[in-house]
Amino acid sequence: MTTIRHGIHLSGVDSLFMKGIVIYESLTGNTAKAGFAIAEEMSKAGIQTTACSTKAVDLQALSDADIVVIGTWTDGLILLGQRPGGVGRLAQLPAIEGKKTAVFCTYAINAGKTLEKLSGVVARRGGEVIGGATIRRDRIKPSSVEFVDRLLGALEVA
Repeated sequence: MTTIRHGIHLSGVDSLFMKGIVIYESLTGNTAKAGFAIAEEMSKAGIQTTACSTKAVDLQALSDADIVVIGTWTDGLILLGQRPGGVGRLAQLPAIEGKKTAVFCTYAINAGKTLEKLSGVVARRGGEVIGGATIRRDRIKPSSVEFVDRLLGALEVA
């Protein structure tokens, strides 16, 4: 588990006082890399962010978070039947009732409907899903930057 802290002011979003958490379910390490890249970008934007695995959720950081980002890998066949990897563990996450959430999934060839299904899992835990992104495993850094930019835009509107 890593906590990344910075503080700058974003136009339209008082991110200096916002806290976030990125919770990821990773099989090969790609989703963990994406989770840490997203946490780093959120931190650069001034949101105090903690990144952790679904196996060791930082409950205090989750309780304190204004924005919760949840990610997983894409499981299933290459062209059909894609679903969130580790869905059992994701369904057991602590309730996030009323928290703004965003979702992401990593994939190799085709994410299919993984993101849509993950959004459903998160909504059933009580999260208000405001955005999401599919991240190809060979484009983790640029996709993470794009995702956080869109997330910040969604937070400004919310």
